[in-house]
Amino acid sequence: MISAYYLQIIILVGINIIMASSLNLVVGYTGQLSIGHAAFMSLGAYVSAIVTLQTGLPFIVSLLLGAAVAGLFGILIGIPTLRLKGDYLAIATLGFGEIIRIIFLNLKITGGAVGLRGIPKETTLLWVIGVTLLSLFVLQRIINSRVGRALIAIREDETAAESMGINTTYYKTLAFGVGAFFAGLGGGLFAHYFRYIHPNVFGFMRSIEQLCMVVLGGLGNMWGAIIGATALTAIPELLRAGAEYRLLVYGAILVLMMRARPQGLLGESIGQTGGRSLKRRKTLFTKIKLFRRNK
Repeated sequence: MISAYYLQIIILVGINIIMASSLNLVVGYTGQLSIGHAAFMSLGAYVSAIVTLQTGLPFIVSLLLGAAVAGLFGILIGIPTLRLKGDYLAIATLGFGEIIRIIFLNLKITGGAVGLRGIPKETTLLWVIGVTLLSLFVLQRIINSRVGRALIAIREDETAAESMGINTTYYKTLAFGVGAFFAGLGGGLFAHYFRYIHPNVFGFMRSIEQLCMVVLGGLGNMWGAIIGATALTAIPELLRAGAEYRLLVYGAILVLMMRARPQGLLGESIGQTGGRSLKRRKTLFTKIKLFRRNK
């Protein structure tokens, strides 16, 4: 009942919601600037696809295995890198993403520079809706729990959180691992829908795109991540008729949005969060623009 074109957009919206909401846990709720989230998406995509192709296991098993490997790497990378802060953490996560991409480009089992082809098309609209709703439910439960309150305390003032007995390294690593797990789920759905994946699909700009979704919707707001992911997935398609001007208009919309409402579409108001939170959001968006310019 839905044309293939609109079905693809809806599925991409669902996958991007999973990616944005999982990144929001790290950036929005824990306050850790990560620009290598696409690396965990690629781990989930490649592991789940290889498991399906090599073993023939059910889709749900390969999907969970891919997510588990991504979550494990999130913890392993998080232990040394999350002792860093701010720009240093961003550079470390960027380096990790590039390392993963180069490794996949040179492995025979991943198809190398040719990419991995022939992946069974297991992802359907029902799968995407189910996994998206489950991801949002679990992430919201985490945020509303004692763990979520510890993450928010770390975001607001890490030194004060440590003085109150919160193990900041443990909780930041936990947030990184959980975010990576759900990014792996999104990658598995992506691989089993398009049936072909290439390391360059999960490059630096994919991570920046996901970060823009979180910032546009509003840091530390789960509904904001949903709306940001939906908007930044649909806008390029709506502007596709403008071909050569599409990216120009797309960028202008982001800049105007950040000028008019830097706290995001559904971000808390200035009166509720104070100038400090607003300043943090402006600083984060400035860093995004600087990273894109340097890249």
